[in-house]
Amino acid sequence: MPAPGAAEERRPLLGRRPRAPRRWRRTAAAAVLLVETLERAAFFGISANLVLYLNSASFQWDGQQASRAALVFLGASYLLAPVGGWLADAYLGRYRAVTLSLLLYLVASSLLPATAFPDGRRSFCGEVPASPLGPACPSPGCTRVSPTPYCAPTLYSGLLLLALAASSVRSNLTSFGADQVMDLGRHASRRFFNWLYWSINVGAVLSLLVVAFIQQNIDFLLGYSIIVGCLGLAFFIFLFATPIFVTKPPTGSQVSSMLKLALQNCCPRLSHRHSARDPQGTQPLPDQRSPQPGPSPQEDMANFQVLVKILPVMVTLVPYWMVYFQMQSTYVLQGLHLRIPNIFPDHPANSSVALRAQRSSYKIPEAWLLLANVVVVLILVPVKDHLLDPLLQQCKLLPSALQKMALGMFFGFASVLVAGGLEMERLQYIHRNQTVSQQIGKDVYYAAPLSIWWQIPQYLLIGISEIFASIPGLEFAYSEAPRSMQGAIMGIFFCLSGVGSLLGSSLVALLSLPGGWLYCPKDFGNINNCRMDLYFFLLACIQAATALLFIWIAGRYKRVAQGPTTQSCPSRDRG
Repeated sequence: MPAPGAAEERRPLLGRRPRAPRRWRRTAAAAVLLVETLERAAFFGISANLVLYLNSASFQWDGQQASRAALVFLGASYLLAPVGGWLADAYLGRYRAVTLSLLLYLVASSLLPATAFPDGRRSFCGEVPASPLGPACPSPGCTRVSPTPYCAPTLYSGLLLLALAASSVRSNLTSFGADQVMDLGRHASRRFFNWLYWSINVGAVLSLLVVAFIQQNIDFLLGYSIIVGCLGLAFFIFLFATPIFVTKPPTGSQVSSMLKLALQNCCPRLSHRHSARDPQGTQPLPDQRSPQPGPSPQEDMANFQVLVKILPVMVTLVPYWMVYFQMQSTYVLQGLHLRIPNIFPDHPANSSVALRAQRSSYKIPEAWLLLANVVVVLILVPVKDHLLDPLLQQCKLLPSALQKMALGMFFGFASVLVAGGLEMERLQYIHRNQTVSQQIGKDVYYAAPLSIWWQIPQYLLIGISEIFASIPGLEFAYSEAPRSMQGAIMGIFFCLSGVGSLLGSSLVALLSLPGGWLYCPKDFGNINNCRMDLYFFLLACIQAATALLFIWIAGRYKRVAQGPTTQSCPSRDRG
């Protein structure tokens, strides 16, 4: 007799012959990975040059305003992940949630090419406000107020819609892809997650090599149009592969149960009063019914205890995410004020004057430095999976997920420390008035004569940290969560990533106030007078302190996990 609710789980329509299910499951997983690659290509195409786009002459946002917008977009794209997961669990199911999210993604992304040409900007943003004329500053220390960013309401609204769509795809497409290979065994699920992370970085490579170059050197309109095309292709592939997908109905959300248990543990008197006023509050609501029986109160309590154990571990990763997201905000801002070489060097002997002038305008995109991070992941993930981990496992030296996460935090600390040292060196050239002007796109930046290649070490270190902190953190959240709460805890993991990005944005905003380290009253759109080195060193101190706290919390978690009530936890934590 079939299990309850099995009739509503739609199996692949094409898997009927004996060997067909395995083949079609792999095909379905491949389709999910292809959609993930295209979606990530679009996401990185939006975020990689967002600072440069807003800092350009079309919008004239200063460096801190553009950096804050990038951090808000990145933070919201992670912070809103539980919303998409909750909607999928409670009402839509993962298939419908991904479909609607891709559609929203496609519509919202159309705003970027629409604002990349003058007529579109006037339609969505109005006319550019004229700069007020006034007397020059009478003294070197006079306060000068930054202008209100042009088109800020429209752009922020579009970026938040994009963040909502990206977060929903992130929280649901991963689990939906794992559903396709779940019946093939645990080894197939692990391989899917490895290839998923690899596919994410393939999308990043395609975006940074092609889209970032076009945006910086040719036209933002063409670059953002390619992003819209990637999302349209991803949406079409997902719909085309529908007949081979395994889809599951929504099973209900445990958010209300977890909140109720949290209220009972934190405020028992308030919870007792609420129960007395609402004796029927424990009954399920009509719109929460599901084809399967809901969890019992004992299961709710067990899940709540697991959540209480896991949350402190994930919360101490927040400062790491503050460091991680610098590579798409302040690292980019720093790179714009280092000497960026041309892609085609001048060769007077064998090229005409016109050709040399055209080639000399093609600068290496600053966003290409993100490739150092991506290439490290693309190379080291297969090496780690096929060579290093099996070797360490044979020698019984394979570190646990928590130990890998602590190591990743150390590499993040090293990255921001190296960035601070480079910034100190850059400022020495600025204070000696040794700058060079360089045109990037249609704008002129005054840079130190240091080559931008000096940024490569900080990008490499953040890439290594991602392998040891992000991937094991994802595995930890998935493996330690009860099956009925995997989606919720994965959403919380991504949400805390966004908290780190938003805290970094808030710190930039705080230090950009008059008197702060990042306050640059004389340089609109320039960071020559900003003490961004002190900002990097502050992040390094925060990361070092929380790394020590993480090691202490991880030690307590392992002791609790080895207790008699959770005997299965140590075997999970070895991955």
